[in-house]
Amino acid sequence: MKKSTLALAVTFGILAQQAGAAGFIEDSKASVSSRTLYFDNDPREGTGNSNRETATGLKFDYQSGFTEGTVGFGLDAQAMVGVHLDGGKGHHAANGGITPTDTDGSSVNEWTRLGGNAKARFSKTELKLGNALTPSLPILVSNDGRLLPQAFEGGTISSKELDGVTFNAGKLTHGIGRASSNFDGFAVSGGTEASNSFVFGGADWKVTKDLTLQYYYSNLEDYYKQHFLGLVHVYPIADNQSFKTDLRYFDSSSDGKNGDVGYRFNNNNGYAKNAGEVDNKTWSAMFTYTLGGNSFLLGHQQVGDDGGFVWMSNGNIVDNRGRNEGVGGSSFYLFTDSMIGQFARAGENTTFGQYSYDFGKMGVPGLKASIAYLSGRDIKDVNRAVNTEHSEWERDMRVDYVIQSGPLKGFGTTLRHGTFRGDSTSTVDTDQTRLIFNYTYAFK
Repeated sequence: MKKSTLALAVTFGILAQQAGAAGFIEDSKASVSSRTLYFDNDPREGTGNSNRETATGLKFDYQSGFTEGTVGFGLDAQAMVGVHLDGGKGHHAANGGITPTDTDGSSVNEWTRLGGNAKARFSKTELKLGNALTPSLPILVSNDGRLLPQAFEGGTISSKELDGVTFNAGKLTHGIGRASSNFDGFAVSGGTEASNSFVFGGADWKVTKDLTLQYYYSNLEDYYKQHFLGLVHVYPIADNQSFKTDLRYFDSSSDGKNGDVGYRFNNNNGYAKNAGEVDNKTWSAMFTYTLGGNSFLLGHQQVGDDGGFVWMSNGNIVDNRGRNEGVGGSSFYLFTDSMIGQFARAGENTTFGQYSYDFGKMGVPGLKASIAYLSGRDIKDVNRAVNTEHSEWERDMRVDYVIQSGPLKGFGTTLRHGTFRGDSTSTVDTDQTRLIFNYTYAFK
């Protein structure tokens, strides 16, 4: 049994002795969630990760309340299982599928995960220690875009002791991917050596009810250091009418062994002033006008000329049998983190827009639809000797429907389709379709 799992079991045993304490049981909640995903990734040029599979994931969540006293203690537990339904060898992409890969290159039939967090609360400050952490912060976004969610091991602290300010900090040592049963260290795209130290800290300051300012710092040891500044402002024009401004700026630089063999950053298969190293400044701005059920979004993003935008993932780390652990598939806090493309290479200027409609305004609650388009240009060639700039574009469409009443209340369906095209040798023209069925039952 993994040490972290054993520690959580011991913690649960200790807390169970206090289960009668007011709050621990009374404030607890539990749920079971299911997600069935049909995933079709079609590289139109005959290269890249062709993938056509269906799988189901089940997730049980238990969240306790806190024991009484100046310091309250609690426990969150989680159990997950993934079952492969369809798509044999030849339809499974070892490094980009929705399930782990078996020894023959096909998908495994099923896989399981167990995890949990011990937690403590003092006043308005909460500490969590465990291996089921799912942060959603500008410098780290837990990915939940396919079957099972990405999770992290380590410790985090969140504090709201100051009115209007939320402080977040922590250290993470391992991660488990959306298609894996195993934890591993961290890297960046192109990295093969694991780092076991990702530290971060920052704050969200709600200056007024309509204006929020953000600053965060993070460091992935031996890979990169990153500063983030953000501003979000919502201007209420009238009832059912508003204008939102969202500004983001990242400054990333090399750390420790970055650039050495095993610690190289591939700069998203784009140009880098210093090959293998992190050196980037990226800014983006998004403006959203909402009127009734209509939402119109327009924005622009500029990736610096010296290298690609960087974020934490699990790189190309493999297990002791030489197989990719399936831990890849990370999200990042840019507007261009799209269904297929990333639009995050050196020099890239991306203009993007989206139109969304909530049909609840027409008497069909639970039904939403959107279409988005991104156009990236001025991408610097990966070969520094070639003075050529490239371009790429993507169109994404999405429809969501959640049943609002009856025995299937809460059952949701999502249909997504994306089309990506680019003119450089490091991109693959791709069509992708995802059909997702979600349902969560909360125990009462």
